Amino acid sequence: MIVADSDVLIDSLRGRQPAAGRVALELRTGSLATTVVNAFELLSGAKSAKERHKVETLLAALAILPLDERSARTAAAIRRQLEAQGETIGMADYLIAGICLERSAILLTRNRGHFERVPGLSLGDWTGGK
Repeated sequence: MIVADSDVLIDSLRGRQPAAGRVALELRTGSLATTVVNAFELLSGAKSAKERHKVETLLAALAILPLDERSARTAAAIRRQLEAQGETIGMADYLIAGICLERSAILLTRNRGHFERVPGLSLGDWTGGK
């Protein structure tokens, strides 16, 4: 399973390449998902009715992965580990990473600097490859 982070989905919504092409490809194959955290970020950032409609249409085409207890526990362990190393990544990113790790998902993100710190998290090539 491939999970798209908010930054890749926003680029896609704005028609920016290569994200738009990659998101379209993964939507055609039916393998694209996002997390409930990313859905929140997209929905809360959509200021106009037109933007909200575009976000809602995109989210309707994706599986939205929940934050369940196992994901929360994994996210908490990631947070403790990274904070002990002095390498924080932010609450939303901990949660996204926990959700992805619990589902053995590949995360598509431009924010590699944060997510590369998470042990065991698979990052995909958001520019077009896997």
